[in-house]
Amino acid sequence: MPMATDEMLIDRFAPDWDASRIEHLIVPGDPGDVYEVLLRADFLRAWRESRVVRLLFALRGAGERTVAGVLRKPHLEPDEPEALRLADLPSHGDWVLLAEDPPDEIAFGVVGRFWGGETIWERIDAAGFSDWSRPGFARIACNFSLRPYGQERTLITYEARTTATDDASRRAFGRYWRLVSPFVGIVMRSMLRVVEGDARRARGAAGTGVRS
Repeated sequence: MPMATDEMLIDRFAPDWDASRIEHLIVPGDPGDVYEVLLRADFLRAWRESRVVRLLFALRGAGERTVAGVLRKPHLEPDEPEALRLADLPSHGDWVLLAEDPPDEIAFGVVGRFWGGETIWERIDAAGFSDWSRPGFARIACNFSLRPYGQERTLITYEARTTATDDASRRAFGRYWRLVSPFVGIVMRSMLRVVEGDARRARGAAGTGVRS
């Protein structure tokens, strides 16, 4: 378990940031078992199993289509992946794995522009994440950190830090963040509940002698 004075992985990739959102949840199981559940959890279920989350994404999509129509620009709907698992994160792509410290923490991130009615994710190498500085974008560094909480329970913390690459982007992102921050919190909490559900099922299967 990392001590309070230890540097966290996310600190390496976002030591300074323009906005942060942090959500917590206590789930059954010790950190080692919960970490394995976390890696395998399919976070698409946060969208599929929550009407509120589906509504939020539908509203964002409608807004982006409206902006594209006003600007007379094509709007391409992104393909829905089959699953979204931390275990599948690549070192090159849009969302990338930045670092792991099992069972205490996993860090991942993305670079993009997601304000102003258009979402663009850049394809990057994880090794170059911290130095990515092209104007007009922002870096999002995220982590899940795990700590024991009493007996056979784990406190999971999910944090997302956003750092804009220039002053104009910082101002535009700030206006956007004031509007969407509460809704980002809803999505993050929904993702934590996916882990909680999987952790409960894993413990139930272990108690009956059935391996998941």
